[in-house]
Amino acid sequence: MKSKNNLLDGVTSPVIKNTTEVKNLSAIVKDQTLGILERTEAYEDIIDLEVGDTNLTRARALERDYDLRQLFIKYEGNNPSGTQKDRIAFAQMLDALRRGFDTVALATCGNYGVACAYAAHLAGINCKVFMPESYHSVRTAEIESFGAELIRVKGSYEEVVVFSSEMAKEYEWYDANPGGANTPMQISAYAEIAREIYDQLRDAPKFLACPVSNGTVLAGIYRGFASLYKRGKTSRIPIFVAGSSANKNPIISSHLKGLEFCQDIDPKKIKETVINEALINWHSFDGDEALHALRETKGFASHVTDKQLREMSTYLYKKEGMRILPSSCAGLIALLNVHEQQRLINDRFVAVITAKY
Repeated sequence: MKSKNNLLDGVTSPVIKNTTEVKNLSAIVKDQTLGILERTEAYEDIIDLEVGDTNLTRARALERDYDLRQLFIKYEGNNPSGTQKDRIAFAQMLDALRRGFDTVALATCGNYGVACAYAAHLAGINCKVFMPESYHSVRTAEIESFGAELIRVKGSYEEVVVFSSEMAKEYEWYDANPGGANTPMQISAYAEIAREIYDQLRDAPKFLACPVSNGTVLAGIYRGFASLYKRGKTSRIPIFVAGSSANKNPIISSHLKGLEFCQDIDPKKIKETVINEALINWHSFDGDEALHALRETKGFASHVTDKQLREMSTYLYKKEGMRILPSSCAGLIALLNVHEQQRLINDRFVAVITAKY
């Protein structure tokens, strides 16, 4: 059964199905008569089976059409929810399980809520998903199908993050929101993307492109490659390229201004669309970390229009056979913008695509 992607932050994907092995492991995790070590080991096995090891594919049509050699797509749509969000959702649910929490709380526009609801379902943990009242993501049915409680709140996404964190503190729930105490864990979970790219390329690419919203994914991948380089595993750290919705993301605007900190955008100047919603923020919770990655690698940042996002998503489907959520193409477009401006020499280039369509 397919969801219809007609509203904000939607990823169309088949209903998430569990293998018999995952179901059996989940039963062990939920069994309160067992010791916490046995239960957490079973949950770690679920993570190994379900999350990560996503495809790294040579984009030969793109290479030919844009005259750029060895361009690879790291496709996070292979994760269970169809997005990279599973990486941090499962990492935090494992942490909550180890620390004895019975409830987690988080804010979402849609995708993160599905990832956390699914991860909590397998762990036997209650999940409180807070969503802005004005959002009508097609993924709400999926969130509720895993037994999570969906709570509508007035205000912007950023305001709902703050509210859900306050509720978590008041009721002693595990706070799975961005920008809080769990930020290092979230960055570490995304660092695994760097290690997976290294496993296949056996070195770091010359450039690494990524779409940015809160900045956590880009910051995590940078940390991963920085660690690999310091350990002598790679010969370099990639030059990072960030792409996001035109004039609607503080990471991009701050980098283009040459700032060393992430400067918020006036919320009144931001207009959400079906295409850009997954990218825009007036405040990026891990923006300073992402900005640091761009600055340290002498990287690039680009504003990307809705038209460019739609066209690239269509192109990837027709030429590469990949169904990509338009907003996920922002990093790739930003990389191609760099190539157009200065003609990148032959090397290895990786664009991280964060969600399927």
